[in-house]
Amino acid sequence: MTWIAFSAVSALIVVITAHAQRSETAVFAGGCFWSMEHVFDELPGVVSVTVGYAGGSARQPTYEQVEMGITGHAESVQVVYDSDKIAYEQLLDAYWHNIDPTDGAGQFCDHGTQYRPIIFYGDDAQQRAAQASKDALVRSGRFARVMPQIAALTTFWRAEDYHQHYYKTHAAAYRLYRVGCGRDARLRQLWGGSN
Repeated sequence: MTWIAFSAVSALIVVITAHAQRSETAVFAGGCFWSMEHVFDELPGVVSVTVGYAGGSARQPTYEQVEMGITGHAESVQVVYDSDKIAYEQLLDAYWHNIDPTDGAGQFCDHGTQYRPIIFYGDDAQQRAAQASKDALVRSGRFARVMPQIAALTTFWRAEDYHQHYYKTHAAAYRLYRVGCGRDARLRQLWGGSN
């Protein structure tokens, strides 16, 4: 009995370890990080979404510094996902359908470098997939221009706790912001459907 119990625990540890090794990370900037967190948080296969800052030069930037546009960072989301359940290409598809690809200077009502759209890649495979997805969108002719950058991720800095899952913890304020910003109306105009 003891050997069987130990074997079952060992097998469980192996399964958990193997599963953990399938977790991968992707980072996207698409305007307000609250709204981008909401997008990815609801996808099956996504393990966690963290809001933060990427693409700048300052170390440990604060929200106030990023919002002043002095650090070079963009509001971003770090998506940890189970690659057995969702492919990076599916994350890219969700990204494209939740931004305005024609605006490289910001997103919706938010403008400035801190809101610029960027796909940050962590390795060559992500870079190729991101570029292929952008090229396909350009070739589709759907938009006159496709502005988001594709850039190597250097460091992702986690944002302050009060920004994490803001769309849940401050649901009413988030809904007012989202409607006031015109995000959903513009997404319907760009992509159709009901965003």
